[in-house]
Amino acid sequence: MAHERPLLDNSPRPPPSPSPSPYPDPPTTIHDRLDSDPSSTTQPPTDPSSRFMSSLREMPDDNARLVYVGDPDRTNDRFDFSGNSIRTGKYSVLTFFPKNLFEQFHRVAYVYFLVIAILNQLPMLAVFGRGASILPLAFVLLVTLVKDGYEDWRRHRSDRYENNRTSLVFSDDGEFYPKIWKDLRVGEVIKICVNETLPCDMVLLSTSDPIGVAYIQTINLDGESNLKTRYAKQETLFKEPENGGTGGFWGRSTPFVIRCEQPNRNIYGFMANIEIDGRRSSLGPSNIILRGCELKNTNWVIGVAVYSGRDTKVMLNSSGASSKRSRLETHMNRETLSLSIILFVLCLVVSVLDGIWLGNHKEELNIAPFFRKESFSGMYMGRNFDYYGIGWEVFFTFLKSVIVFQIMIPISLYISMELVRLGQAYFMIRDQNLYDETSNSRFQCRALSINEDLGQIRYVFSDKTGTLTENKMEFQCASIGGVDYRNEKSLMGNASYVTVNGELWRPKMMVKTDPELLNILISERNTEADTERWNYTHDFFLALAACNTIVPLVVESPEANVKLIDYQGESPDEQALVYAAAAHGFILIERTSGHIIIDILGNRHRFIVLGLHEFDSERKRMSVIIGFPDGTTKLFVKGADNSVLGILDSLNQDVVIKTEAHLNAYSSLGLRTLVVGTRELSRIEFDEWNLAYETAGTALLGRAGLMRNVAVGIECRLRLLGASGIEDKLQEGVPEAIDSLRQAGIKVWVLTGDKQETAISIGYSCKLISNEMTQIVINSHSRESCERGLRDAVTMSKKVLAMGLARSPLALIIDGNSLVYILENELEEELFEVAITCDVVLCCRVAPLQKAGIVALIKNRTDDMTLAIGDGANDVSMIQMADVGIGISGQEGRQAVMASDFAMGQFRFLVQLLLVHGHWNYQRMAYMILYNFYRNSIFVFILFWYVLFTAFSLTTAVTDWSSVLYSIVYTALPTIIVGVLDKDLKRKTLLKYPQLYSAGQREETYNLKLFLLTMMDSIWQSLVIFFIPYFCYMYSTIDGSSLGDLLTLAVVIMVNIHLAMDVFRWNWITHIATWGCIFATAVCMVIIDCFPWLPGFWAILHIIATSLFWLCLSAILVVGMVPRFTIKVLSEYFSPTDIQIAREQEKIISNASECGTSEFELTNFSNTPSLPAQSIQ
Repeated sequence: MAHERPLLDNSPRPPPSPSPSPYPDPPTTIHDRLDSDPSSTTQPPTDPSSRFMSSLREMPDDNARLVYVGDPDRTNDRFDFSGNSIRTGKYSVLTFFPKNLFEQFHRVAYVYFLVIAILNQLPMLAVFGRGASILPLAFVLLVTLVKDGYEDWRRHRSDRYENNRTSLVFSDDGEFYPKIWKDLRVGEVIKICVNETLPCDMVLLSTSDPIGVAYIQTINLDGESNLKTRYAKQETLFKEPENGGTGGFWGRSTPFVIRCEQPNRNIYGFMANIEIDGRRSSLGPSNIILRGCELKNTNWVIGVAVYSGRDTKVMLNSSGASSKRSRLETHMNRETLSLSIILFVLCLVVSVLDGIWLGNHKEELNIAPFFRKESFSGMYMGRNFDYYGIGWEVFFTFLKSVIVFQIMIPISLYISMELVRLGQAYFMIRDQNLYDETSNSRFQCRALSINEDLGQIRYVFSDKTGTLTENKMEFQCASIGGVDYRNEKSLMGNASYVTVNGELWRPKMMVKTDPELLNILISERNTEADTERWNYTHDFFLALAACNTIVPLVVESPEANVKLIDYQGESPDEQALVYAAAAHGFILIERTSGHIIIDILGNRHRFIVLGLHEFDSERKRMSVIIGFPDGTTKLFVKGADNSVLGILDSLNQDVVIKTEAHLNAYSSLGLRTLVVGTRELSRIEFDEWNLAYETAGTALLGRAGLMRNVAVGIECRLRLLGASGIEDKLQEGVPEAIDSLRQAGIKVWVLTGDKQETAISIGYSCKLISNEMTQIVINSHSRESCERGLRDAVTMSKKVLAMGLARSPLALIIDGNSLVYILENELEEELFEVAITCDVVLCCRVAPLQKAGIVALIKNRTDDMTLAIGDGANDVSMIQMADVGIGISGQEGRQAVMASDFAMGQFRFLVQLLLVHGHWNYQRMAYMILYNFYRNSIFVFILFWYVLFTAFSLTTAVTDWSSVLYSIVYTALPTIIVGVLDKDLKRKTLLKYPQLYSAGQREETYNLKLFLLTMMDSIWQSLVIFFIPYFCYMYSTIDGSSLGDLLTLAVVIMVNIHLAMDVFRWNWITHIATWGCIFATAVCMVIIDCFPWLPGFWAILHIIATSLFWLCLSAILVVGMVPRFTIKVLSEYFSPTDIQIAREQEKIISNASECGTSEFELTNFSNTPSLPAQSIQ
């Protein structure tokens, strides 16, 4: 970058101008500056500095991608780079079926049912009809095939549209011609017009703007809607294409050569250089525009394609996020294993008893109808049937038992869970209580597999800025030269403006200004003290206006001849500081990669940008080197206090001490603080830095580390100018939300990069910390003090914990430096011991990876569910580490949203999401899983009892088709409807009593005890369903098909009544699903018995005509449901849960509205004391 910036003039500096402005008139163009500087040569200085150059390594051509500008043939000669055609579809016509089926059979349950279906095709194992045995698995596979096929068809349709779009490509005759995107090649020169989308990753060569600026929107890439700036290099900016010839794009015999890094996924980084006439110039992220970006506010740009097709960064980042499995589904595997054991035992019992029976009746097998070994009639006279002996028959019986009892493992449960989650997500998205009007954004459900996890959260890890606060910064005060300018009578909206071509330009936002500061800037400097104050104030606001990456955009306003300056930037802090500088008379008008123009108190000045070191998380500061019109060079640095205060010079310690006191005062008010410093650079210092800056900037390997070393080397011995205080207000409803979450038994931890005082102040504001809390502070600057502080914290936490219920709440406050010492010395267990005993944990000055480490501290050592919520790119690692990640659609872009499982607009929505939808989702899904285990197991046990009375032959009274339709048609729909629509408690009740949320944390609705009770209930009901008809029809001539119809109808009615007893909120959809399935079962049975080639022809019609049938059916329902009904009544009467009490209270209120108040006590079965009596109006 330094090639486009002039070096300093060796001539003596001119004397100060007598005019009010401290600067002489600037040159009219940057070229005038270059021409007037005789020392500006094409070669860098030859005096190297070892401190900057120690780790530099050049990347050889073998490891770099060589792009010959305008010569795609030569570019692709050595390596045939990827074409620009993209393909996001997963399948082709040939691979769709095999690949999709292969993916589906990654589920072990599908493999299990496939093996069962294959076994049933073998003659010696055939129990069901061959077609009927395949139908359940085929249905599930077909549904998934259709869904995946439709989604992939949409992807292919989108690919065709993208690949056939057109862009203008430069040809040998000097003209631009349209070319479809899929035919574009690396090395081709492309022209993009305003509002068009970039077809590939391309390096900017020229733009319609005379200073080489282009504005782009990356919303299709990273979701951010604010405009970003990109720059064309000065070396290529003013070059014009020449007509004709094949000697390269710019009409040269040798085209420009770009050496860039190999394709990678880093959308925020790019390392390359461009070689022109043997001279290399660096290329960075500000010189490349990525595929998917849109050109805005720029008529056209010209660039060269460097990455195309699948090599573009957006395509390399297109892989989906790693899938998560819910805690409930993980626990379900435990019960599935238990069912597998039960299935094995049933099959083992049947096969062993079959072997005993065969041994006892081996002499009768020749004449037994079912086991007849020899034929006595017809053409088969004297021929033996297949009989393999008792050993093999026992083995075959075991396999046939597995086939008959296969639905003990509910294959339909997987489809039901997916449909229920889809329905739950729909209602969460449509919930108006989760709709953010300020950003016009609805709730987003980006991961359908963990809806129920929202009902079991115990830890919430939250970012502060933009998550708890609005991230809309407002300048409040400043400390300049050791003086605190915190005047409460500050003026609002100082009318700062500039005149440009007869129009008034003024900043878009009004900012508070201090009258005293304005007076210092415009008053005369009669004394040395006045001059010193003026210098401090002038340099401070000049630093705010210059040391940033803000780009001013001029937009229209409703007023005639008035335009607004809209400061666009990625950091709200920088925007607030630039607006503050403008309000005090330092108005940034123009910014390019080579210069900035600032109107200072009515006088316009042009400054040369000699170098810019952007902010990074390691340095925690940024700096800019500015060339002044009078020939001087100054370095301005802005950053965190702990970063800048350590690199100050030893002079003016009085100013440093006063500024530190002001910083603490600002932090105690909850303000965000930044420290500003400066120093003047000598010619030697600048030359040293310039050489290292150029060399590091053109390196392809390790450029980031080299640039960081260059920055650290120049950012030293600063003169402290002052500090700023910026207010970031709390979001609406944050204190109330945190209070509700804590009442729900959820621990809220705040992880922030702010300093300790600021974080504590915000903690008090949002009710995270209270005066009653005992604070444990670990803020150490050495390993020994950190270990000592942690040991003291462990001791204190044990003492407080020993106090029991009478103890005061604990708050742990720890900073990032202490965390570094703790992690380096393997003290995580001690930290964990302290943290879990604390009610609140507040971590300040933490880096992004430390945030993820803190989440892992809890996640890896407990079974508690964790949730992380944030709004910025620095929260992504934390969000991905937690069991549930939530992104806030805030001011810091959408990286957090794109990495999250759920996304919403405000932190306060977390209460509705967890306490309402989380509770509902968990209760529904937990019940649905247990119900599916129950309805399948009761059917299997009925078949088992029947087998015991048919000589263990595994003949079944239930028809093959009824066995298949039982899980698909007869009983599937009601459980799905209940899983989507049922609500055990009203929203109002759940929000008024947050303690009800703890039922999910304690797993009251799904646990091993409930599973065992469910299995006992299914065994009892199966005994009733089988043995009542057995004893009633023991001496009758009823056939097996008629008995099977009775058993089928009885079990379907039984399981649906079982479901109806547990429904909390009835509606017309639930009624239709529940009673409609019983009606559908009867209809299907009639239809099945109408086919003469199937067993049981007209059986159902004969049996329902008898009174005994209806008597048996009534007796089955009454006897089967009495134990469950009795236990349900007794448990709710003598030991009700919190939810049951609240539900009864809702009934009382709805049925007795004439009562003014109704009091009740919520009994809490957790370790916390009972909830106090509450009153519902």
